[in-house]
Amino acid sequence: MPQSDALQGSLTLLVLKLLAKRAPLHGYAIMAAIHEASGDVLAVEQGSLYPALHRMEEDGWITAEWVARENGKRVRAYSLTRAGRKQLEQAEQRWNSVTAAVNRVLRMA
Repeated sequence: MPQSDALQGSLTLLVLKLLAKRAPLHGYAIMAAIHEASGDVLAVEQGSLYPALHRMEEDGWITAEWVARENGKRVRAYSLTRAGRKQLEQAEQRWNSVTAAVNRVLRMA
């Protein structure tokens, strides 16, 4: 299965989960964390991540603030909001339900 197919529909869940555990994170750190945590299986492209981050910010699930790095460069760091935590909980429940159903189908003889 191509990586993009594996990520289809799960990017929001992955980002919210990472931010719940490691916030604040900037975009590149989010991409790197997903890649590392997945055992180098999942790779998020900038063209997918940043529109998703903007949608989540518009939906009130995350906030962003400009922060200065040690080299003087400014980056946007993202954090989860209370609404984002609620959305994460709902998304995890849906994901668990869907993956359980897929596993039942895969185990059919």
